[in-house]
Amino acid sequence: MDPVQSPAASALARIGWRAEDDALPGAATDGGRRIARVVEQHRSGYRVDDGASVFAVAAPASMVRAGVDPLARPAVGDWVVLAPGQPPLVERLLPRRSALVRGAAGERHVAQVIAANVDVVLVVCGLDDDFNPRRIERYLVLVEGSGAQPVVVLTKADRCDDPAARRREVERLAPGAVVLAVNAKDLATAEQLAPFVRGGSTVVLVGSSGAGKSTLTNTLLGIEKQKTSEVRESDSRGRHTTVHRALIPLPAGGCLIDTPGMRELKLTGAEDLDAGQFGDIAELATGCRFRDCAHGAEPGCAVQAALAEGRLDRGHWDNWLKLQAELGAARDSLAAQQVRKRHEKVMNRALGKRLTDKYGAR
Repeated sequence: MDPVQSPAASALARIGWRAEDDALPGAATDGGRRIARVVEQHRSGYRVDDGASVFAVAAPASMVRAGVDPLARPAVGDWVVLAPGQPPLVERLLPRRSALVRGAAGERHVAQVIAANVDVVLVVCGLDDDFNPRRIERYLVLVEGSGAQPVVVLTKADRCDDPAARRREVERLAPGAVVLAVNAKDLATAEQLAPFVRGGSTVVLVGSSGAGKSTLTNTLLGIEKQKTSEVRESDSRGRHTTVHRALIPLPAGGCLIDTPGMRELKLTGAEDLDAGQFGDIAELATGCRFRDCAHGAEPGCAVQAALAEGRLDRGHWDNWLKLQAELGAARDSLAAQQVRKRHEKVMNRALGKRLTDKYGAR
């Protein structure tokens, strides 16, 4: 089998393929097979880019049928190997170097890949009534385990009396994350984001409807490609102008993935709240008198002392409690699902044995 062409000589480099990707398991091609990147995901199928053109492909039932692990399905940003055909068929999914995952909307706890193989996640939040530090914290929890770098982009700085103060507020709750306050319509914004949107990198935009993701996309592209709409004055929320996730090559190099606004942002159950922006609480907990302190009414609780003295923000703490409860519920649900699947597998095997005993093997 011949390995795929080096990115230096391949059009795939334009859409994010790297030299080290040549060594990915399964990346070798033969018999007319080729590598492409998923650029759009719809209910009816996928569209991919092979570096020369964008076209529709079919996915095998093993990837899309009900009951398949959602993490095993192609997502926008994934690299896939295509087998010849009309339309070409997704034969296999190449290993991901990163993945932004959330709990899918609904009552069941099912993971959903928002974007794959991304380098930077731009968490977009408007400096109008959309501004919500607690929501930003939730996004950052999801980004923490993705393998990508978080950058918080506070848009609509022109509508805020003191954008610098808002930026400092977010910097306090997100230590280590880059925080920018911008006017998404200003061409200077592209210069501010240039260090993160560079050749060979893939950036994904996430945030609520009306936060300015599509406007930011248009500014980075230099053209009005994505539709935008006015937001409601009552709550600064907008309609879903972006209706599906899409990967767009940028003129200066690199790729950008725009996503629809997320009304529900659930944890998957795999997150760790002891790191990232909640690391301060974990550090405080090491000073508690009791190792198993629940940070309630126990004597010698360093967390409660920090709250009383104003060293720990009450909203930050309340959000930690809320996320911890949600994380526990997600893990309990996942554990119950695993037990149910094991039970169903045992019952199906028992049924199969009874049928074989009664009618004989087919």
